[in-house]
Amino acid sequence: MSADSMSDGAAMVDVFAANEQDEIEVDLERWRRLAAQVLDAEGVDPEVEMCLLFVDEPAIAALNERFMGKTGPTDVLSFPIDEEAAPSARVALGANGPVDTFEDDGDDDAPLMLGDVLICPTVAARNAPEHRGERHSGSLDDELALLVVHGILHLLTMDHMDDDEAEIMEAREQLLLDRFHRAEPVGDEQ
Repeated sequence: MSADSMSDGAAMVDVFAANEQDEIEVDLERWRRLAAQVLDAEGVDPEVEMCLLFVDEPAIAALNERFMGKTGPTDVLSFPIDEEAAPSARVALGANGPVDTFEDDGDDDAPLMLGDVLICPTVAARNAPEHRGERHSGSLDDELALLVVHGILHLLTMDHMDDDEAEIMEAREQLLLDRFHRAEPVGDEQ
């Protein structure tokens, strides 16, 4: 298990990434970089920070039940940090990461936390073949990229509760994946 937090020299959002699971190898730097690129493309203030955590099934299942009222593991959960101090997923997991609570001492230099995105690679690996299509190879790589983008868009208040919202969110996901993940759209290879 390891953690990584860095910026690429350009003024980009600082993304803390941590791998809190042992089942599937995760390239933290790759997914941290994708998250930072997406946040930059979406116009997020570079002074903002976010956390990207890769967790195991028991951890995501517990959070899914506690915060979403759903039983069992899921592939991705997003926890935006509102202006009101709310417990983040890091606090619930006991994970290390940037501190997202601080006393307001009037210092405006304290970082603003956008929120946390949690991804379960084991669930993602199971789901990946079901998503095979014109723009998704059915690989774990494509699935993790989709989940990083999807989770971030939720942090930025996009949703898919109704058909119109889902269509808008999916279009934005595909645009961002085309720009930062795919060199060319993936087709059904023979």
